[in-house]
Amino acid sequence: MKIVKLEKYGGPEVLELTEAPMPEPAQGEVVVEIKAIGVNYADTARREGQYVVPTPLPFTPGAEIAGTVSAVGGGVTRFKPGARVVALIESGGYAEYVTVAEQTLIPVPDGVPFEQAVALPLQGLSAYHILKTMGRVEPGETVLVHAAAGGVGTLAVQLAKIFGAGSVIATASTDEKLEHARSLGADHLVNYTEAGWEDKVKELTGGKGVDVALEMVGGEVFHQTLRCLAPFGRLVIFGAASGEQAQFQPGQLMRKNQSVVGFFLPQIMRKPDLFRQSLGELLEWTGSGKLKLTVGGTYPLAEAADVHRQLQGRKTIGKLVLVP
Repeated sequence: MKIVKLEKYGGPEVLELTEAPMPEPAQGEVVVEIKAIGVNYADTARREGQYVVPTPLPFTPGAEIAGTVSAVGGGVTRFKPGARVVALIESGGYAEYVTVAEQTLIPVPDGVPFEQAVALPLQGLSAYHILKTMGRVEPGETVLVHAAAGGVGTLAVQLAKIFGAGSVIATASTDEKLEHARSLGADHLVNYTEAGWEDKVKELTGGKGVDVALEMVGGEVFHQTLRCLAPFGRLVIFGAASGEQAQFQPGQLMRKNQSVVGFFLPQIMRKPDLFRQSLGELLEWTGSGKLKLTVGGTYPLAEAADVHRQLQGRKTIGKLVLVP
């Protein structure tokens, strides 16, 4: 089978398309014939050796996969060959086939294309639990979503409204991206490349600030976002795309009873009942049209390196998908 590997850390060019033996399912495992692979910033961090946990070499990226069950191992009872499934795995998704533990798989409704289903395990679950589990968004509250035209952002804008947010403020770097966020339900648009964008956010809230903010850039953006926070506001950190770790004095949170909360999806995945229930909801909302998924493009597996370049160039909108 075809598989993408990296033998050393580096730029997109270290991703190599090669061949590997077909996997065999162990006890409790199934083999999935992959139809769609989600591409994420975590994949680029893995490739660069900059991920939050070590990346052993050689390594095959890919945490989001969707496809059909092609073989089952002993003890598997929930799935049969031909079943449509989606899963979030540790690695190995940039391939034509992969073995997956049965309990990790979620059925994909017939009405949901694989290219859409694969947008949900990492970014959908992240947006869901950043807002609901960690951000504890309440009906009527104001939510600030950075990079609102990206994979997590496009879903967070919609989920904030599904969870009852009274107002969603979306930030992005271009007018095209901001208009896309508006089409998904954002109430206010702010270009974060313009100086003083945090002052505009405060103006939009009548000086109060936002109740929940999603932050994954780090550095100065973290401090600017913190200044946008309302009393009792919650800022949820789920990345540091700038490569800069922000430094701040925790005592400054006391004056307005504010919180800074971290989010790391693998911790959610250690609670199977929690992630299965939430991923099931996301798939249901997608199938009914309540949640609209933005697929920015589908590309052959052989073009993985070019897709990484596009993603890191921040020129894309929505989810990028590889197809074996």
